[in-house]
Amino acid sequence: MEERILGRTERPVSVVGLGTWQLGADWGDVEESDALAVLDAAVEAGVTVFDTADVYGDGRSESLIGRYVADHDDIDLTVATKMGRRLDQVPENYVLDNFRGWVDRSRRNLGVDQLDLVQLHCPPTAVFSSDEVYDALDTLVEEGAIAAYGVSVETCDEALTAISRRGTATVQIILNVFRRKPLDFVLPAAAEAGVGIIARVPLASGLLSGRYDESTRFAADDHRTYNRHGEAFDAGETFSGVDYATGVRAAQEFSRLVADLPFEATPAQAALAWVVQQAGVTTVIPGARSPEQARANAAAGELPPLGDDFLAAVADLYDRDLREAVHPRW
Repeated sequence: MEERILGRTERPVSVVGLGTWQLGADWGDVEESDALAVLDAAVEAGVTVFDTADVYGDGRSESLIGRYVADHDDIDLTVATKMGRRLDQVPENYVLDNFRGWVDRSRRNLGVDQLDLVQLHCPPTAVFSSDEVYDALDTLVEEGAIAAYGVSVETCDEALTAISRRGTATVQIILNVFRRKPLDFVLPAAAEAGVGIIARVPLASGLLSGRYDESTRFAADDHRTYNRHGEAFDAGETFSGVDYATGVRAAQEFSRLVADLPFEATPAQAALAWVVQQAGVTTVIPGARSPEQARANAAAGELPPLGDDFLAAVADLYDRDLREAVHPRW
């Protein structure tokens, strides 16, 4: 699979990675053996970057990745984790002592002395402007606990603030067919600054797979049930903030557009390819609950260009049905 340099980390990573939120929690139960099989299938398909967080399953996702990496130490993998949500998300909790505690816990979970990349996990907006926060992160780099740091953001304005800081290696942001605003300013600014872009929620929580309709029901412990309107965390993390019924209709139209492509691709693969083919994106991190899904996602990185007609039709779909509700919010 094609690799690109992950911003200021200077590490090459596959254009399609693997998000591992679903291996920890919030997407229903995933057996340990199934989780390890997903990691294995992704790597066999060319994936070289895993994204996780210290709160995914209270460390379960990190621990599973740590076990996998230890058993495959001949493979050059990049593991990006996140920190900052083990305490209340208030600016005063984003200090060096807490950072050290969170980083040490992630190092134990992952079984490493130095973390490849640590991202602030969607902190309050004020954190992105704090000199003290970046000084603390720089200290962790100087001490060797982390090789590099980045941020995971909810809004484009937060991304632009972080990109302006010299130590920011990467920005993780929601980017998909239903969330296009980062194309306007964030991706160009990141490219100019040499900051890597990690695109998350590329399938709008599964909507863009085309497998759901208005009668679909999700498990009670799946965030697509309990956070549909932002009850637990930012609403933009679930279905990209799109009203479910609206999203289903838009996803059905997207699937029809995919069917007209001059090559074979599933709606999910076309949605991932759309992200990969945006200038300035380094890697996209879809989740997978089965080896088959992991392999299918990885194959999206090898699709040919989607073509101007398809891209124009997708843009029109967004402008007509989604822009007004989504664009101003994030």
